[in-house]
Amino acid sequence: MDSSVRLSESDRILLVQLESPDDFPRLTRNVLHQLSGLLDGVATRTELRGVVFTGTATAFAAGADLEEVSALTALEALRFSALGQGLMYRIERYRVQVVAAIRGYCLGGGFDLAMACHIRIAATDAVFGHPGGALGLVTGWGGTARLPRLLGNARALELLTTGQTISAEEAYAARLVNRLTSPDETISTAFEFLSHVSAG
Repeated sequence: MDSSVRLSESDRILLVQLESPDDFPRLTRNVLHQLSGLLDGVATRTELRGVVFTGTATAFAAGADLEEVSALTALEALRFSALGQGLMYRIERYRVQVVAAIRGYCLGGGFDLAMACHIRIAATDAVFGHPGGALGLVTGWGGTARLPRLLGNARALELLTTGQTISAEEAYAARLVNRLTSPDETISTAFEFLSHVSAG
């Protein structure tokens, strides 16, 4: 399934919505390049208050497209990993506040994207995890460093190696997410947060 990125803006806040025909957006090479280009395009906009990343009602993002990944050569896989790492690094250090508004599944590379954001606002139906652990895969986009910082070493190791998931309530209790909302208020809560942030 082809995933894409849709942009909209209100009150000097940029909404970046990940989309897919099956409602499970995937972070393909094309999507990663789009997101990187987006950050380039708004980097000099001093009036911008912040950026909100979100997905569909079903999933924030379901990670990389395994079919695409399985077809990569070793060199292509290395470049794909570097592309994802570079994007997450830029988001983590971006000059304006970046908020993840999370509904539904937030898995694999999508989880890495959420962790790279400065603030995470999750709907009560959100589910977090790295299912690659159950397939013998370890994330290559910085999740192995960020998750222990956010969740603690022991719990992070468990999630990364077993493929277990955690609920929004557990993530909130563990301070992995900053706020819980109803599913239909996730984006508006993110905008409300950023409305109190000074531009520039």
